[in-house]
Amino acid sequence: MIRNSKKYLPYLFIFTALVSCASDPESQKSDKTAATIEFWLTNPDRSALFQKQNASQPTIIGGSVPVLEVFETQTFQSIDGFGFALTGGSAILINQMDAAAKEALLKELFAVDGNNIGVSYLRISIGASDLSDRVFTYNDLPYGQTDTTMTQFSLEPERKDLIPILKQILAINPDIKILGSPWTAPVWMKTINSSIGGSLKPQYYSAYSKYFVKYIQEMKAEGIHIDAITIQNEPLYGGNNPSMIMPAAEQASFIKNHLGPVFKTNNIETKIIIYDHNADRTDYPITVLNDPEAKKYISGSAFHLYGGGIDDLLKVKTAHPDKDIYFTEQWIGAPGNFPSDLNWHVKTLIIGGMRNWCRNVIEWNLASDPNQNPHTEGGCTQCLGAITISGSLVSRNPAYYIIAHAAKFVRPGSKRIASTISTTLPNVAFKTSDGKKVLIVLNDSKSTQIFKINTGNEPTTYSLLGGAVGTFVW
Repeated sequence: MIRNSKKYLPYLFIFTALVSCASDPESQKSDKTAATIEFWLTNPDRSALFQKQNASQPTIIGGSVPVLEVFETQTFQSIDGFGFALTGGSAILINQMDAAAKEALLKELFAVDGNNIGVSYLRISIGASDLSDRVFTYNDLPYGQTDTTMTQFSLEPERKDLIPILKQILAINPDIKILGSPWTAPVWMKTINSSIGGSLKPQYYSAYSKYFVKYIQEMKAEGIHIDAITIQNEPLYGGNNPSMIMPAAEQASFIKNHLGPVFKTNNIETKIIIYDHNADRTDYPITVLNDPEAKKYISGSAFHLYGGGIDDLLKVKTAHPDKDIYFTEQWIGAPGNFPSDLNWHVKTLIIGGMRNWCRNVIEWNLASDPNQNPHTEGGCTQCLGAITISGSLVSRNPAYYIIAHAAKFVRPGSKRIASTISTTLPNVAFKTSDGKKVLIVLNDSKSTQIFKINTGNEPTTYSLLGGAVGTFVW
């Protein structure tokens, strides 16, 4: 992955203040409505960290305040979920915790009740990513050997950490969606004898298709359903360890002539998602989808945002409105800056991603140790986990709260609905499968803002500090 701090928007200067909770005499009629709205708050000064608030209303002193409305008859995409990349390194760190601490952490992350945050979507690597402790695939062979029938395919590298952790997660949330992404094909299939860079040799397209089928089948045998796969993580960047280049024309050829037909023959229902790279190259997924023989096997396109803007995703949706959009990766660089990370990620990914048709949002990555380990030699050395694990001790970082504000309430099967567009109070709304409405609001200004939410009764009044995030559920 190409990552550096220049990708971030300029940090905002955040003023801190206390949320005003005084009763508003002019709004007594809405007390009953206010009591039915759940309000969960994160402040940039950490005075509230994804905490449920009472429904008291701030005092309004003269003037009018903005009103945010939701329009449930205007519906957009269905939501698959929100979560993290469960990298190999994340699985190692979690699995090394003592049993009680591990159980408590996994419940906190994946259960929905109480103060648990309800992560509903995971991305895992097919073989090693650069945040594994070493490079491997599931069919590594001595130089000069090949195995086109996949007789030596093995999930053995995952049996110690990843598979046991996934099984514990599935015991908590059997319906969690899992996306698998490869960072490289086995080296013997590549144009160079290296895990870094190179391309897939056309003579091994068929073998690599069988590799994907074998992976899905063997994970299923472990009780792990792979909902979707991407063809190649960051196919335009060959400098990571591991990595592999796969231009658009090659990806289209691989899907239409090999992977798609092999999935069909083997009754594989796992979704095929293309691209899985930055938003500045929307020509890539559009090129692949313009091939009708490839398109018929494809569910949609996946994006990262280390280049381009979140609005670029709309170009692909406009070109191919019948195909879905996924957001599969964004890092936070260590040591992190809580106010600016919270602001940028909520505004750009949770709000912006959803308003640009994303079915999911995945942050990179779930867990690292205090030194941002493990990683491969040459892998990311500054990727801050959503949580930091030191032994059995856990601390929570910006991505934890960013995802929590959506994951807990916007459950899979929810639909995005229309809501008021506001520059200083960017927001996004959803209707859940059980009929509740969810509104996520960011105060994208430096000072406290008072606003009203129109729930269909008397509007209810709230305030957010500059840079604060609120999730409202009714």
